[in-house]
Amino acid sequence: MRFLRKRRRRALESARLDAAARTVVERNLVVYDQLSDDDLRELEGKILVLLAEKSFEGCGGLALADEHRVTVAAYGALLLLHRATDYYPHLDSILVYPSSFLAPVRHAVGEVAGIETDEERVGESWSAGALVVSWEDLLDDVADPDAGSNVMIHEFAHQLDEEESLGEGVPALAGAAHYRAWHEVFSREYEAHTAAVDRGQRTLLDEYAAESPAEFFAVASETFFLLPLDLRMRHPDLYRELAAYYCQDPASWPAGR
Repeated sequence: MRFLRKRRRRALESARLDAAARTVVERNLVVYDQLSDDDLRELEGKILVLLAEKSFEGCGGLALADEHRVTVAAYGALLLLHRATDYYPHLDSILVYPSSFLAPVRHAVGEVAGIETDEERVGESWSAGALVVSWEDLLDDVADPDAGSNVMIHEFAHQLDEEESLGEGVPALAGAAHYRAWHEVFSREYEAHTAAVDRGQRTLLDEYAAESPAEFFAVASETFFLLPLDLRMRHPDLYRELAAYYCQDPASWPAGR
C-alpha cells in the first residue's frame, strides 16, 4: 500500500495544473509572482497530491467549487516546498465555510471552568484530522498581504506542528541539534513577545502569538512568508530557524515578476 501511494504521488508531483486551476493559484496565492519557475512546478505537483488525497467539504451553505479546493491546496503546498513530506498525515478533511463560524469551546479555568460556549472563529486546525477555514476571511487576507496575516498559512502551520508533537510550537525537525537551536530561539522569542504584548508595546508579530507556543509558531509562519524582510531584520534568529525548517528563504525572493 505504501509503495502504491508513493508511486501515485510521484506521478502527481510530475504533472501540471490545467489552465483554469493555474489561474486560481496565480490570483489567490499571494506569493505566486515571487516564486521561481522551479518552485511553481513543484508547487503544482504538491497541489495535485493534496487535491487527490484530502477530502474537501463546503459547510454553512457554501457550494464548494474548484476555486475553493485549489486555493486551499495551494497554501498547503507552499509550506511543503523543498521538504521531504508525508503531506499532512493527520489531515483528512478540509471544511470551508462562507464566512466566520461558531465553534464550541470548553473553558478550563476561572469562573466558567467546565462550561462550553460558542466562539466565533475564522479558522481551526484539529489534531483529529480536520482543518476549517472561513472563505471570506481568506479572501480578505489575499486582498491585503501586507497586513502579514493569512488564515490558511496559520492553520496549515498548526497541522505541521501536530505531526510529531502535541501542538506545542515544535514541528518535526531534522535532528537533535536543530531541536536544541529551535528550543533556545523560540523560547526566548516567545517570552520576549508575550512581555511586549503585556506592556502594550507594538510588535511585528500579531499579538495573538502570545496566546501559546503553538500560536506563536503559527503566527511566526504567517510573518515569515508574508513579511520576510521585516522578520529577518527585527528577529534574525527566529527568521533563521524558520528558514531552516521550511527550507525556503522568502526574504531573498524578488518583489514580483
